[in-house]
Amino acid sequence: MNAARTDTGKRPPKQAPAVEDALAALAAGRSVRQEFPGGRLHIDRPLPFLCVHVGDPDHHAVAREIAAAHASYLLVAKVEDAVAIIPPLADALRERFGTFVLLDVDELQRDRLLSEDAPFLQPFEVKLSATDGTSATAAMMAFAGAVEAFKARFRTPRVECRKAADDPCVRAPLLALQLPLLTLRFAPIHRSPGSDAIYPELRDRIVDNFLDAGLQAFTTFLAEEGLPKPATHRALGRKAFIDAVERADRGMDEVASSFDFLLAVTPINASAAWQEFKADRYDRPPRFLYRPLALLVEREKRRLYSIALDRLEDPVLHQLYREKQQELDLQLTLIGHREKTRFVEFGRALYGPVEPSLRAVALDVLDRTRGARRMPSLAQDDRETVDCAFVEDRARAMMSAYHRRYDGFDAKIELRDDVPAGLMVSGRRLLISRRTRMMRHRVDALLSHEVGVHLLTYFNGSAQGLRVFRTGLAGYEGMQEGLAVFAEFLAGGFTSERLRLLAARVIGCELMLSGASFVEAFRAMTDEHGLDAETAFGLLLRVYRGGGLAKDAIYLRGLLTLLSHLKAGAALDPFWMGKISAAHFGVMEELGARGLLKPPILRPLCLDTDRGRERLARARAGLSPLAMLEP
Repeated sequence: MNAARTDTGKRPPKQAPAVEDALAALAAGRSVRQEFPGGRLHIDRPLPFLCVHVGDPDHHAVAREIAAAHASYLLVAKVEDAVAIIPPLADALRERFGTFVLLDVDELQRDRLLSEDAPFLQPFEVKLSATDGTSATAAMMAFAGAVEAFKARFRTPRVECRKAADDPCVRAPLLALQLPLLTLRFAPIHRSPGSDAIYPELRDRIVDNFLDAGLQAFTTFLAEEGLPKPATHRALGRKAFIDAVERADRGMDEVASSFDFLLAVTPINASAAWQEFKADRYDRPPRFLYRPLALLVEREKRRLYSIALDRLEDPVLHQLYREKQQELDLQLTLIGHREKTRFVEFGRALYGPVEPSLRAVALDVLDRTRGARRMPSLAQDDRETVDCAFVEDRARAMMSAYHRRYDGFDAKIELRDDVPAGLMVSGRRLLISRRTRMMRHRVDALLSHEVGVHLLTYFNGSAQGLRVFRTGLAGYEGMQEGLAVFAEFLAGGFTSERLRLLAARVIGCELMLSGASFVEAFRAMTDEHGLDAETAFGLLLRVYRGGGLAKDAIYLRGLLTLLSHLKAGAALDPFWMGKISAAHFGVMEELGARGLLKPPILRPLCLDTDRGRERLARARAGLSPLAMLEP
């Protein structure tokens, strides 16, 4: 390997120990992260490119963020520092890959195209240049094409491309290195004209868009140089979590673990409240009692917003954690307003309204399943009815089957007196009410729901290296419940009574959100939609808990979203990686392609049966919720 030469033809002086350490790490295939006055060198794995930003750390901060978002970058205060560091790195990486390219990113001094009296927002300048050579030119054009395709909500880019030799923005010392070089300069549209104020949303959009364009440019350059093309250009992004990400993840998890949202807003006197409501001939709303709160909401919010998200460097992870931070804030707000008038509005903000299309599906289901009534309460010795002990035994058997496949599946079972009849999951725990009684043929289906989806994604998420994937990304609950209901179908225990209940929950949420009282909603459920009194009460207890929670509309909504997803031919695996929403499907695919996430360790057992595979194939061909009832 020949050492890089300066333009005087002499070899550069012996490298500083920091550079030598970096070269040794690269030779061993390890990551590099070195801090020095005014800058940082970060290479999370050997790559044939380097993104560079030159300048004061407090100046042109967005260009610095763009550079730092890459998997391989150099931040320096002076161009002389860059010239001392880059050549040995370039030599080592070029020897490894056969090629190497630099991307120099910075901001223009001002936004020349913006005038204060314009009746519309003008375009903004983006200047690109490349050194001679087919590969660099193709990379520049790929960058330009990506920039021109920006989804510009505010202003559109005006891209100018030229040769590096003709570009006044090119840094001569970098050009003198005689390496393939791309230069990017863009107008500071993220700054308010005439001030140092920043538009945060626009800043984040710029960082993500220019990062994406840079990765497309690198992919094109490497393809032109004859290197294998990755499955997606985003695969050239980060494949390692930096310490700042892990600290933020731990902090977020500590706040999330400080409370159990659903337990906090779920009544502990369900049975007594039902007896009281029945004794009052269904004319007076029941009185619900709740667990004393073991947390101080204001303190947890202070902890939540003390978590630093401005140093994560990865725009995708930054967005995920910011969304989660906002969701936890809203959950804490709800807990703080439990049994208060505004609880219902905060719940609407968290779970959304009942949209007309969802209401229409729910009403259609209720109308077409009118003959599906809940069976009357059966005698204790009825062979078709099982109690909590039977459910516990079946749950332990299913958990053991998952544990044999992955010893990290370490779930716990708790029999509880303070939860309504049925099952629910809290973290790694399956909570079974001692009052649970159900039909025998429904047990495996409900365990496929609770154990095969909720617990499975908890432990798969735990294996990802970041706790947020087990706690759940923001908005994950809708898809989780859609998957869980679908698992009931795969297991062969999805009944018309169950579908009818999911549809009735949607209508119950709509009634509550529209201002109906508990008694009014109860009468609508029994008189208009044909639910028996006990089923209607149990449904509305969930809907009116805490003061009115619209969560239960997400079951049918999530199922419809999942069925559309499958009909479109999309994969299921990203949903098993952890607890995610439908909106995060693409994000999970990208993080998987970048190597930041592992394939799911476990998949639901119901997918391993002939019945499960056949039913999945039916869903991929197109299936409505009502068609799921067909044999």
